[in-house]
Amino acid sequence: MITNDPNFFSHAMRREIYEQPVAIAKTIEQHLDNDIIFPGELHAIESSLLTFEKLIIAASGSSRHAGLAGEIMIEDLSGVAVDVEYASEYCYRSTHAAVEPIVMVVTQSGETADTIAAQREALTRGVKTIAVSNVAEATIPREASAALITGAGPEMAIPATKSFTTQLTILYLMALFLARKRGRMTSEVTRSYLQRLLALPEAIEVNLREWDVLAEQYGDKHYRAEKFLYLGRGVHYAIAREGALKLKETSYAHAEGYPAGELRHGPNALVDENLPVVVLATFDHTDPDSVLRYQRTLDVMKEVKSRHGRVIAVTTKGDREAAHVADDVFQVPPAPELLLPVVEVIPLQLFAYHVATKKGYDVDRPRNLVKAVVTE
Repeated sequence: MITNDPNFFSHAMRREIYEQPVAIAKTIEQHLDNDIIFPGELHAIESSLLTFEKLIIAASGSSRHAGLAGEIMIEDLSGVAVDVEYASEYCYRSTHAAVEPIVMVVTQSGETADTIAAQREALTRGVKTIAVSNVAEATIPREASAALITGAGPEMAIPATKSFTTQLTILYLMALFLARKRGRMTSEVTRSYLQRLLALPEAIEVNLREWDVLAEQYGDKHYRAEKFLYLGRGVHYAIAREGALKLKETSYAHAEGYPAGELRHGPNALVDENLPVVVLATFDHTDPDSVLRYQRTLDVMKEVKSRHGRVIAVTTKGDREAAHVADDVFQVPPAPELLLPVVEVIPLQLFAYHVATKKGYDVDRPRNLVKAVVTE
């Protein structure tokens, strides 16, 4: 792609990170026809889409983190109430008393045992389900009331990368679909949101090599750390969780994702000169709420620095204030607040990759992990 080195993609994980622009573009193309979102794909549950009161997202691992971001996308754009459940816990929760929900199950493989069980329980309760899966012929999309298939293609590495960003893409499309269906957004406004989404793959493509180079530098600098803290506010909290999981899966370092505002409620005790703190400090300058969250996140970064913590920040291009506070910086292209998760997670995937390979670990097949957990 951008190198003649035959060893550049010696790991499937790195190759799949670089495949994300194409995967995202393919996902959009599959589910968009002349500004019509999900053309015909949700007809089987059309009556439920008119009456449901809540969307419940059940998922595990990275797919659950996509669901956490999707929760904010859908609630903010469409006004639909969303709850995100661990798939492994859904069957043990009380029934949906006095609520008419739709259950969305999100899965890479379509064969995750806990997610299969969650969907079957929902169907037993008489609830319509929507499956988001990377594998069309798998059990979960086959059994669902309706299915939305990502365009990631086969993902060979165990850590989810392109399957995660394509799940985010479908969830963003779902937010726009519900906003339009419920009269919260005009066709003109919907079109403007879609245009920004369509521009993302190219924006990612032109930045991938720079992020990779920086991730290798920062990985070499921090790979000896035994613990990491990831912080994000609002929709970026989901990406803090996902970034921490990627590092944990691949490098076996302990990493936790926290809401940035929770630092003082316990995690502050961990901050010292040996702790790398990864902060999602991006923002949409056209969104006052996003700017406010960013300012509060800057305050947290300054507090970490005052306690001699090492800050690795993901910032928006052109932002000098966060770059001045942080020790190490990844810059991502400007995007609407609810689309920033799709771009800002990619430098964190590359950072996890380089930390792990610097340690000599097999990132494609981390110990004790499998691609699909097929037993409960």
